[in-house]
Amino acid sequence: MDYTNFQVGDTFPIPIANQTDGGMFQADANGCMFILQLSHTDIIATEAFRTGKMELALYEEDGLLFLLYQIDGIFKAGWGDAPLALHTLKADQKPTKKSMADPAIHLYLVDTNLKVLLAMRTVEMNDTFHSTIKNYIQQQEKKPIPAAVYMSRLQKIWHEKSSAEMREKAAAVLEIPMDIPARPVH
Repeated sequence: MDYTNFQVGDTFPIPIANQTDGGMFQADANGCMFILQLSHTDIIATEAFRTGKMELALYEEDGLLFLLYQIDGIFKAGWGDAPLALHTLKADQKPTKKSMADPAIHLYLVDTNLKVLLAMRTVEMNDTFHSTIKNYIQQQEKKPIPAAVYMSRLQKIWHEKSSAEMREKAAAVLEIPMDIPARPVH
């Protein structure tokens, strides 16, 4: 898949199995991406995602890595979380050294009802954030977690900790400032 095929207003080019509201974090042969799926959006939410302030964080526990997210203008308060599920990828989709060398994370806002890409943004990860993801992937390559074990651990962590509690103990943080393009002067 080529990231140039992602066009705002078009059908989102990646099939999404779970059609519920929330985030999905993926690291694969194309690099790192965060997909926020919402069933109720408006122009304010779309612009907030495209240009607004965000904060992402990484939290690791019991062999699982979570991307935590807070997006001004979309969520009134609080944090969301999206676990990285490498076991769901086919062999040809797995992250590679080349795909993980890119310090970019691609952010996508998708309308779950229409399956349309509403906004996208690419930001550069800081060194700590990027290396946390790369190190986690290397650990998983050496000792992958079976799907049943993954689900059991995931349910246990979700039962014991809120996303905000995970954020307090995050291993890495990525602050994304508001980025409103300047208007051309005539």
